[in-house]
Amino acid sequence: MKFLKKLTVFCLLSLVWYGAAAQVDIEYQKPPQEILELIDAPAVPSASFDAKNENIVLLHRNQFKSIAELSEPELRLAGLRINPVTNIGSRTRYFSNISLMKVGKPDEIKVSNVPTTERLANFTWSPDQSKMAFTNTVAEGVELWVLDINEATCKKLTDAKLNANIGAAFEWFEDNSRLLVKMLPADKKPLIDKSTAVPTGPKVSVSDGKKAQNRTYQDLLIDKADEYNFKQLVLSTLYTVDLAGNTSLWKETAMYTGMSFSPDGEYIMISTLGEPFSYLVTYNRFPSKTTIYDKSGQSVKVIRDVPLEEVRPKGFMSTTKEIRSLRWRSDKPSTIFYAKALDGGDPAVEVDFRDELFTLDAPFTGEPKSILKTQQRFNRITWGNDAVAIATDEWWNTRNQKTYLFNPSDVTAEPVVIFDRNVNDRYNDPGSFVTTKNELGTYTLEMNNNKLYLTGRGYSPEGMRPFFDAYDLKTGETERLWRASGETTLENIYRVIDAQKGELLTRVETNTQYPNYYIRNIKKRIAPKPITFFKNPYQSIANIHKEIINYKREDGLDLSGTLYLPADYDMDKKEKLPMIMWAYPREYKDKSAAGQVTTSPHTFTYPSYGSIIFWVTRGYVVLDGAAFPIVGEGEKEPNDSFREQLVANAKAAIDAVDNLGYIDRERVAVGGHSYGAFMTANLLSHCDLFAAGIARSGAYNRTLTPFGFQSEERSYWEAPEVYYTMSPFMHADKMKTPLLLIHGIADNNSGTYPMQSERYFNALKGLGAPVRLVMLPKESHGYSARESILHMLWEQDQWLEQYVKNKK
Repeated sequence: MKFLKKLTVFCLLSLVWYGAAAQVDIEYQKPPQEILELIDAPAVPSASFDAKNENIVLLHRNQFKSIAELSEPELRLAGLRINPVTNIGSRTRYFSNISLMKVGKPDEIKVSNVPTTERLANFTWSPDQSKMAFTNTVAEGVELWVLDINEATCKKLTDAKLNANIGAAFEWFEDNSRLLVKMLPADKKPLIDKSTAVPTGPKVSVSDGKKAQNRTYQDLLIDKADEYNFKQLVLSTLYTVDLAGNTSLWKETAMYTGMSFSPDGEYIMISTLGEPFSYLVTYNRFPSKTTIYDKSGQSVKVIRDVPLEEVRPKGFMSTTKEIRSLRWRSDKPSTIFYAKALDGGDPAVEVDFRDELFTLDAPFTGEPKSILKTQQRFNRITWGNDAVAIATDEWWNTRNQKTYLFNPSDVTAEPVVIFDRNVNDRYNDPGSFVTTKNELGTYTLEMNNNKLYLTGRGYSPEGMRPFFDAYDLKTGETERLWRASGETTLENIYRVIDAQKGELLTRVETNTQYPNYYIRNIKKRIAPKPITFFKNPYQSIANIHKEIINYKREDGLDLSGTLYLPADYDMDKKEKLPMIMWAYPREYKDKSAAGQVTTSPHTFTYPSYGSIIFWVTRGYVVLDGAAFPIVGEGEKEPNDSFREQLVANAKAAIDAVDNLGYIDRERVAVGGHSYGAFMTANLLSHCDLFAAGIARSGAYNRTLTPFGFQSEERSYWEAPEVYYTMSPFMHADKMKTPLLLIHGIADNNSGTYPMQSERYFNALKGLGAPVRLVMLPKESHGYSARESILHMLWEQDQWLEQYVKNKK
C-alpha cells in the first residue's frame, strides 16, 4: 500500500534527523507586563461548606509551585509519582494557609497555629463536621494535623511518619475522636539508588500468546529495582491516632491502598496490593485483595481477591471479569454492593444484560443478593431507601446512557428506564438527582411526598440556564420548580439546602464578577442572600468585550465560540486586528448534539495559566473554545473524516469573525494543548488558513499509540489508513507554516510522550519548516512551576508577535 511505503521512509528519516536540532541556551524569561500582571494576581481561596451551611473553611494557596519544588526527588513507579524523601505524591498541589468564615458574614476569622510550611493538603471533614484533618509536608516527611472549627485553631497529632504515597493516608472513625492512619513501617528498608546500582542481568519481557492490547501507559515499572522500590514506598502500618496525639497499632504492615468505613462505623473495608507486579500496566491492575474488618481490627470476610490483570478484552467498554465498583450502601448501616460483568468483561460478546448488581448485609456470611441487571455497562448508583434507588449504565460506542428506577428489595419488580439519552445531547440532559445527608451521616436521595429532585446545568440554545426540578415517582413526570434567567448572570446550583422550603445554595458569576455563593429561596420573592464576598482579582481585563458567537459549518452544522476583543476596541472603526484561535476537537455520533452551545457569555473570565485570553491585552482578537466537532454517524466513525472536518471547522470560525469585521484573516494563529496540539499540527499541514500555530504537549505520530488513542477504539492494524492520515508526522513535508512546539520533559499522559514533540521537531527541521521546540524541565502534561509558566507565556508572545501581528 502506498501509505505504508511512505511510512517506512518516514521511519528511516526519523533515525537520520534525530539529534539534528540546533540548541539554544536560554534562561527562564518573563512575558510582557500586561500578561505578568494577570498571572501574578492573588489567588482567591477555595471554599468548603459544612452540611449545615453555617461554617466556611477557606483554603488559601499560591498560584504556582516553584521550579525548585519540582526539582525535589521523584520516583515514577507503576503510575505513581512519589517524593521518596517526604513520602507523598511529588505532584501534590498544596494549600498555604487556612481561615474561616461564618455563612453570610464578610469578615474572615483567623486560624491560630497554622503550620508555616505552606504545604498543606488532604483536608477531610470529621463525621460531625466539627473538625478537619489534614496533612502537613515538612522536609523529612508528612505530619497529621487537625483543625478545630469552633476554636479556630490547628493542632499537630503526629510526627512526620505518614505514608501518603498511595490512596488516602487517613480516615476518620465514626466517633469523631480517632483516625485510622497509614504510617511508614518501623523497619522500612532503604531504597535502591538506580544511578549507582550495578545490573545483575538483562531485562526480559515475554508474551505467552495472549493479546494484551493496553494503552501506552507511562511511569511503569521497568526492572527488579523498580519493583523493590515500589514495594518499599507503598508498604504501610495502620495505627489509630486520637485527638491527643496518642497512637496505637491497629494492623500489621501491608501494601494498603484504600480504606472505607461503613456508614455506621462498625466495619471498615480495606484494600491491599499483592504480587507479582507488572511492567505492562499500572498498579490499579496489580493483584489486590479487599477485606472487611470490624472497627477493632478483626478480619470478618475477604470480599475480593483478584489476580494480576495484564490482559483485558479490546474496547472502551471492556472491564474486569472480577467483581468491581465495591462500595458501601449509603442508605444502610453496613451493607456492601458491587457489580459483576455478565459478558466476561468483553463488549464483543452478545448478551441481553451486560452487568449484574449484588448486595451483601453484615455480618457478610450469607449469599450475595442480586438486585439489578443492566442492559449496558453499569456506571453508578444513588441510594434512596429499601424501595427506591437510581442506577445508570452507559455504552460508549453509541454514546447511550440509561437511568433506572428500581426497588433494591424486590428483584421481581421490573426496573423502569426513566431516562434514555445520548450523553452528548446536553440540551436534553435531565440533570442529577439531589441527595441529602441522612441519620448515618451519608448521602441518599432527597424524597418528599413521592417526589425526587433534580438539578442540572441547563444547556440550551440561549445559553446555560441551571434548573431545579421535581420528579414524581408515581407518574414519572417532571415539574420545573426553578430555572435561572441567564440574562445577565450565570447562577449554578451548588447544593439544595431544603427542597421543601425551596432553599438553594447557588454560585453566581458574570464575566467580570468573581463567582460568589448565595442562598436563594425560590418560593419567596426576595433577592438571593450573599454569603461570600470574593473580589475580582483581574481588574485589568474587566472592560474587555466578550460574547458567544454562533455560526455554521459548510455542511450546515451549528458551531459556536467565545469571542474576546481588547478593552479599547472601537466598534465603529472596526480596525482589523490579528487573531488567535484556541480549540480542542471532540467526537460525536450525531450532528444534532455536536452543534449544541455548551457555554455562557456570563462565565467569569478567568485567565488560567494555559489560557489564551492573555493576548486580548496585547491587541489580539481571541476566539477561545471554538467548537471543533468531529462527527461520525451510523456505521461511520468520527475519525474517518477527521482532517476534512478539522479544516471545515477552522474555516467556518475564521469566516464568522471576519464577517463581523474584526480581523485581518491573513494574520490568524491557531493553538491547542494535548489533543488540541494534535489538531493544530494537522491544520497547519493541510490548509493555508493560518499564519502560525502553537502546539503544547501533543502527540503527532499515531503509530506510536497503536492500540487506540483519544476516542479511537480501533488499533493501527485495523485502521492503518486512519492512523496514517491523522498523523501530522507522516505529512511533515507539507508543513511550511511557523509552529511553536512546547512540551513538558516529564509528561506522563498516556500517548503524549515527550518523544512525540522531539521526533516531530526533527522531521520538520529536516524538511525545512520554520519550527521551534521548547522542552520544559520537570514539567508534566500540565505545567505547574511559575518559572515554566512565565517562560511558556513569553515564548508564545514572541511567536505571535513575530509571525502573526508583525507578519511579513
